[in-house]
Amino acid sequence: MTGDLFDAAAMYDDDYLHFFAGPSAAGPTHGPAVPGGGPDPADLVWRLLDLAPGMSVLDLGCGHGALASALAARGCRVTGLDSSEVFLSRARASSSSAHFVAGDLRFVAGDMRELPAGWSGRFDRVVNWSTAFGYFDDATNRAVLAEIVRVLRPGGRLAMDLDNLTKFLRSYTPSRVTAAMENGDMLVDRHQLDALTGRFEVERTVIRDGAARRLTFVKRLFGFPEIRDWLLAAGFGAVSGHGEDGSPLTIDHHRMIVVAS
Repeated sequence: MTGDLFDAAAMYDDDYLHFFAGPSAAGPTHGPAVPGGGPDPADLVWRLLDLAPGMSVLDLGCGHGALASALAARGCRVTGLDSSEVFLSRARASSSSAHFVAGDLRFVAGDMRELPAGWSGRFDRVVNWSTAFGYFDDATNRAVLAEIVRVLRPGGRLAMDLDNLTKFLRSYTPSRVTAAMENGDMLVDRHQLDALTGRFEVERTVIRDGAARRLTFVKRLFGFPEIRDWLLAAGFGAVSGHGEDGSPLTIDHHRMIVVAS
């Protein structure tokens, strides 16, 4: 498969879970966390996607499975897909003690660029959360949207949670400590924004247990008009933009929730 811009396996590993999903995780200051809090993601997704018990939901790029588990607990039949075996192991372990009806929640390894052929028209809803879109070249990012359209049933809906570009640019800094813990572990990021490609490039230094390593990652940033037009071109019929509180998107929202049907 094509379109890779960085080594995703090096990025989404045990260190990432240590800082962002562990019991003492610091939480990112430039990502899905929202200063001042906001609605529970499952509440927001449930409302914006008009979910109901029994619906079939694909959590695309499910990470360590928190949202998938929450939707399954409300009665949806949820499939979580991710390319990181480290994340999937955490997701399966976290959900194993929960009481779901057999078959209501499963986690599978896969690549969003090439979803299983047998999934065509399988899902009522697709969720893509916590900036889990935009990590490939533009042609491949568009191909991911086409795959989402393929696996949705007629009348299906998609909800994507992305950085709100207008707020992102207002708070842009060339570097920052993205996460820090009391024992001295930390992530330090150096940023570069490419105005020609819309890509946010990060050189990350991971300091954990006194040892340091460096890695890089890249994500595509979108303004609402651009991602709306991409979704319409992929085959969706209507697209709306919301903030992290579910209200119509404004310049001050930290997150951009895009709902397409």
